[in-house]
Formats: sequence, structure tokens, C-alpha cells
Amino acid sequence: QVHLVESGGGLVQAGGSLRLSCAASGRTFSRYTMGWFRQAPGKERDFVAAIAWSGGSTYYSDSVKGRFTIARDNAKNTVYLQMNGLKPEDTAVYYCAAAATQYNIKYRYEYDYWGQGTQVTVSS
Repeated sequence: QVHLVESGGGLVQAGGSLRLSCAASGRTFSRYTMGWFRQAPGKERDFVAAIAWSGGSTYYSDSVKGRFTIARDNAKNTVYLQMNGLKPEDTAVYYCAAAATQYNIKYRYEYDYWGQGTQVTVSS
């Protein structure tokens, strides 16, 4: 089992920044691909970003590329999502997830463990 706890969400004005953190406990964190997804009210849970177990490869959705940065610290069992240039359309609950695979990591079904989510609200 891997237990994931997100933090760092909140209310921010458009153009502002937030950094989300996801602390992991349980099985070896460094063996997992880590991802961030988000879900706005009435919408599907969408892929945001992912990072390989080594941190050497990162992946982003087109909607956040160039604004968000994913990073991980395996010594601290933590993955981060730095969000800059926030827009009202970024408003959602953000979820951290862990996948044992390195393939198809933009798809929810590849992830084995999920956190409870943290709310991000961007005001215009």
C-alpha cells in the first residue's frame, strides 16, 4: 500500500502561483511514477503532469505546459507541482497518484493509489 496526502491548495488570484505537495508513505516511493490529476465540478478527472521514478522524464498536458512544473524528492518521499500563471480555468480539486508502470501514465486507469485531493481556486 501507498498512502498519499496532498497539501498546498488554496485561493489565489489569476496570475498567481501555488505549490502543491504530495507526501507518500508505505511501499518504496522511488519505484513509482507519480502523477497529478485535477477534477473540476461536473467534469472528468484529467491528467495534469507526471514524473518518472528517477525524475528524469516529465510529462504535461497541453493546458499547463510552460506554466506548471512537476518535481520529486525521493529522499523525502514527496512530489511537487509548482503552478505559475494560474488561470480561473485551473480551478479544480487536484489529486496526487502513484503508478507502478511507466507506460500510458496520462491515463487514470494506470494509477494504483490516489490521495484525497486538495482544492485550488483561482479568482479572476
